[in-house]
Amino acid sequence: MGEWKEYKLGDAIKFGNGKVRPTSDGSIPVYGGNGILDHCNEFNYEDETIIIGRVGAYCGAVYYENKPIWVSDNALAAKSKEKFVTKYLYYFLKNLELNQFAEGSSHPLVTQSLLNSIDVFITDVEKEQNTIASILSSLDDKIDLLNCQSKTLEQLAETLFRQWLVEEADENWEVKSLYDLMEIVGGGTPKTGIPEYWDGEINWMSGKDITANHKQFILTTEKNITSEGLKNSSTKILPKFSSVVSARGTVGKICILSSPMAFSQTNYGVLPKIKNCFFFTYLLLSYSIEELQSASYGSVFDTITTNTFKEHKINIPEGSEIIKFEETVSSLFNKMSSNTNQIGTLTQLRDILLPKLMSGEVRVRF
Repeated sequence: MGEWKEYKLGDAIKFGNGKVRPTSDGSIPVYGGNGILDHCNEFNYEDETIIIGRVGAYCGAVYYENKPIWVSDNALAAKSKEKFVTKYLYYFLKNLELNQFAEGSSHPLVTQSLLNSIDVFITDVEKEQNTIASILSSLDDKIDLLNCQSKTLEQLAETLFRQWLVEEADENWEVKSLYDLMEIVGGGTPKTGIPEYWDGEINWMSGKDITANHKQFILTTEKNITSEGLKNSSTKILPKFSSVVSARGTVGKICILSSPMAFSQTNYGVLPKIKNCFFFTYLLLSYSIEELQSASYGSVFDTITTNTFKEHKINIPEGSEIIKFEETVSSLFNKMSSNTNQIGTLTQLRDILLPKLMSGEVRVRF
């Protein structure tokens, strides 16, 4: 087993400033402080590169491998020095939570000189670094695979829905409003000044949670409420597989519940009026929102009300056909739900292991 030593971060990592974004368009991603900005035909980094957002709100590490990338001037590039493994250092930087080092009040920044001066405790044994990186990246790779699979399943379900309800629509179908097909449920927020209402066991969705899980199953929420908070507010618990749509703020974001949850008044819960047809309802809601957003091009689609559901009409088959469609797509959604649960378990395991492996509290054989 190797020894861990104290270093300055600059002893292990060479940091470089990004460059002003090129004006030409192309296929090479341009990475800024908050993610991919656009594309150009030039690049200034490839092979293994860690990219760090410089602005306080976006400070954090992203790992790129064997991909040309242009790092803009509101980000930093990082490469490992001799004796150090780039992917290990990527996880090390993630564990550091770089936001805490940002300097300045109005626009907090991290700089090369600041990063170089940070004291760290780290192993310089290459085999140990590789083993740690391999453990963590295997978890991330599995999470990425499950996310990609769920995205493919979502796209397949949407394709089947459009083929059935749009491309093969029968002119003899009845015209109904969304309100005829969906039960619309309002939410609420327990009083924030009463501690007894918060930090309980009930997941409570805000618009932020829904936006972060757009067109996905939502597994956890940023805030939880107690049963007292539930009883003393207008929020309600929706059953598993219900849909939720953001009605104000970032309008039109939609997700589907992995388990029963409560939600805020800036969103609507959506339940099926056709018994147990949760997935049909989700797909119909998602499709209709896209239609409404397309129709509002050039104007502002800034809120959803109950009138939105009453006014939006669609040709729809009889209930027995909808039930048959529900049966067709149920296996796709059940697999997506299972993937979400696996992702939650793997993410929790990774997040537990990360600080322990990076501090040397848990050691690995190599």
